[in-house]
Amino acid sequence: MKQYNSIKAKYPETILFFRMGDFFETFGPDAIVTAKVTGIVLTKRGNGSASAIELAGFPHHQLDAYLPKMIRAGYRVAVCEQLEDPKLAKGIVKRDVVEVVTPGVQTSEKLLETSKNTYVGAIVNHGGIAGIAYADVSTGEFVAGEISEAQLAEHLDTIGLSELLVARKEVSKVELAPYFIALSHKPSITRREDWIFHEETARELLLQHFKTTTLKGFGIDELSSGIIAAGAVLDYLRETRSQTSLSHVTHISRYDAKEYLTLDNTTRRNLEIFAPIMGEAKDASLLAVLDETATPMGARLLRGWLARPLRSKERINHRLDAIALLSEHRELRDK
Repeated sequence: MKQYNSIKAKYPETILFFRMGDFFETFGPDAIVTAKVTGIVLTKRGNGSASAIELAGFPHHQLDAYLPKMIRAGYRVAVCEQLEDPKLAKGIVKRDVVEVVTPGVQTSEKLLETSKNTYVGAIVNHGGIAGIAYADVSTGEFVAGEISEAQLAEHLDTIGLSELLVARKEVSKVELAPYFIALSHKPSITRREDWIFHEETARELLLQHFKTTTLKGFGIDELSSGIIAAGAVLDYLRETRSQTSLSHVTHISRYDAKEYLTLDNTTRRNLEIFAPIMGEAKDASLLAVLDETATPMGARLLRGWLARPLRSKERINHRLDAIALLSEHRELRDK
């Protein structure tokens, strides 16, 4: 329990799945939450003594069954594995967290929605201008920009964040903000330390990751709030993917609201772009009619195109030309 408590202290506000032999165990408040969400039996460890603690566990091979339930319920989960063979260990078996899975940071095929990106994002609001950044760790997509606070709800609905990173001192303010209340799908909120949301810290982190001396090449160098939001997202990715390289995140794109036609939730619903207004028939939507994609990546790309229609005639024609090229030249397509 001393080992468990020392590891748990490093991951506050996170459910710790603690490997013990052939089982993953949860203790105390974590066990109460896990039992409630997954339906596994809640027991007590300590035979009813004063030091007894709640316990809920499951066989380790059922991790893929229980982990998605916790994530879909909006919880962060740290998976703590045994790092040595118990038979060869001297004393307590070495254990440590090998993965932190959150609503917005996940790569497992069992957790990812094949037709929809899983985004973790951050918002920094300064004087009516909001810096926004979001990333999908499964694809390496990373975007940052600035938009007016008045447009936040529409753009956030379009992006569809699964998890929103917020400075601790800002949490109550964000939860009561008009743009957050107006969202049709509210992302899970994760509290982060206030010091993370500073421009100098964020800029240094981004330059270090991309191995550059400036952010001008990405077109975001002058976006103070956008850089802070991007730094918060990158810091979170580095923490949650501590055992995994982020080398596939090689670029950060500028989010320019003027490039896209903004469709609010009511418009998307009335046009039945992603779901029909009436009935349960999922194939009665524009996306379902158009979607002949063969891979999850293609399905996510198509959905993104429909959610954010281009406004530039030049970019629209460029996209159509690229599709026509692949459509008309079978040899090229086969290669």
